[in-house]
Amino acid sequence: MSSTPTSAYTTGRTPPRLTFLSGSVLVMVVLILTSWTYLIFGQSWPSHGFFSGETVSRASSFLGDLAGVGRETTPAYLEGEAWAEAGRLALSTLAMSVLAAGLAAVGALLTFMFAARNVMAGELAPYRSPFWTAWLGIVRLFYALSRSVPELIWAMLLVFIFAPGIIPGALALAIHNFGILGKLSAEVVEGLDTRPARALRTSGAGWFQVIAYAILPAALPRFITYLFYRWEVIIRTTIVVGLVAAGGLGMEFRIALSHFHYTTVTLLLIWYLLLVLGVDLVSAAMRRLAR
Repeated sequence: MSSTPTSAYTTGRTPPRLTFLSGSVLVMVVLILTSWTYLIFGQSWPSHGFFSGETVSRASSFLGDLAGVGRETTPAYLEGEAWAEAGRLALSTLAMSVLAAGLAAVGALLTFMFAARNVMAGELAPYRSPFWTAWLGIVRLFYALSRSVPELIWAMLLVFIFAPGIIPGALALAIHNFGILGKLSAEVVEGLDTRPARALRTSGAGWFQVIAYAILPAALPRFITYLFYRWEVIIRTTIVVGLVAAGGLGMEFRIALSHFHYTTVTLLLIWYLLLVLGVDLVSAAMRRLAR
């Protein structure tokens, strides 16, 4: 009896296919290896060696400066007056984040319906006309422009218009997050079950009634969840926009670094971490209520 070669057909096994997930992992691994190869063998790698003893020595020296080792004066993080002053800056930073999240939420809430394709140019559109399609494109263009420019760039531009303080910082954060929050909310509307909305349309309800009674109530919980997620991101970015004279902890952080007041930097970082942890806890609790 002659043996026949085994194949995928005779054994019943199909050859492995390259799926989207496995292909993405493969591309990611290739990109990581390529990036590290470029850093190590290119001109971007430090001349003294990234993991050299010199790097370790400089890191330990900097950490000692942050802790106030070898200084005759009392570290700022051990002074009550310094804590109170940094606390006032932390309160300004928190106010900046709340104002930014509120402005972004109002802007996105008023516009994200006009960025949903099924509402403006799909099965739920009131009229199949170029006018409504143009509105869809305009709103989406505004979303793209606002989120494509980083918060730091917006803050640098707005500081030239307004006086230095939390107002330009809050506006910069609001403009950037307006585009992100609006895009996410519009995608929520596009993924909703449209059967309740179509049932209302069939019963004679108008376009605004369909929006108010079918689409908006279904989209609001996800909108609120995204809003609190963005608030967590905003509170982490406040110190960055503060570096360009936008007020709060970030502005004082830049001044302290410029004058080599390292223990003040440590105190500001402590307050910043407390703010981030507090906002994370509040945001998590509010997201649970919104579900």
